[in-house]
Amino acid sequence: MNQPILECRDICFSYHSLNGETKALSNISFQVKKGEFLAIVGPSGCGKSTLLSIIAGLLAPESGSVILNAGESFRIGYMLQQDHLLEWRTIWKNVLLGPEINKTLTPEKESLAARLLADYGLDKFKDKKPGELSGGMKQRAALIRTMVMEPELLLLDEPFSALDYQTRLMVSADIGTIIRASKITAILITHDLSEALSLADRILVLKRRPATIKNDIPVHLTISGNSPLAARSAPEFQDLFTLLWKEISDEYCGENG
Repeated sequence: MNQPILECRDICFSYHSLNGETKALSNISFQVKKGEFLAIVGPSGCGKSTLLSIIAGLLAPESGSVILNAGESFRIGYMLQQDHLLEWRTIWKNVLLGPEINKTLTPEKESLAARLLADYGLDKFKDKKPGELSGGMKQRAALIRTMVMEPELLLLDEPFSALDYQTRLMVSADIGTIIRASKITAILITHDLSEALSLADRILVLKRRPATIKNDIPVHLTISGNSPLAARSAPEFQDLFTLLWKEISDEYCGENG
């Protein structure tokens, strides 16, 4: 646990258009330890998703570096806001899409997929099409599709934002429990402060654009076990929520004031 699995060093990024340059990120530096669950929050449009895309290698920083300390075969999983399941494929075929594309579909991968579907209550629906499932079930299927690739780092870009509140609460708790049980290192982008507190070991607060790190808040909650739902009843929860709310609301006040 000593060596970080991920290091971001002085990440800077700007978007360029005919109208000029828009600075998105400025000197972002942080580390993530193996097995840690990090949440990133900040004002809308501050560059959170841009940062995640840079970590995933989908965008190149203008300056700075992303260092992955896990060898050349390091695998990153990326779960987006929408499930992006293919409607013409069954749930079983959807969760095996990654190995199929990568030509790594083996009996072991199929066994892993079957176990994950059974563990998380989707084995009875494996022959259904995505349109026959609820939003929460589709998000579980999308996570299983990602987990079948056995990532060492899981990136989650507001994966519950399309769900209604009650479903979001239950699905985020389920997925948080899955990630904890799998001991995967995870980074979550969210606008939901309660969600961040109930899931994460640590929360980075970004300032408004160009984003810099405003605060790095450890989350230590007095609960038995790792239940994200139980975390919301922890005695420290409300004070941490108030701190986060003040950090975020100050940024909006600064924008309008």
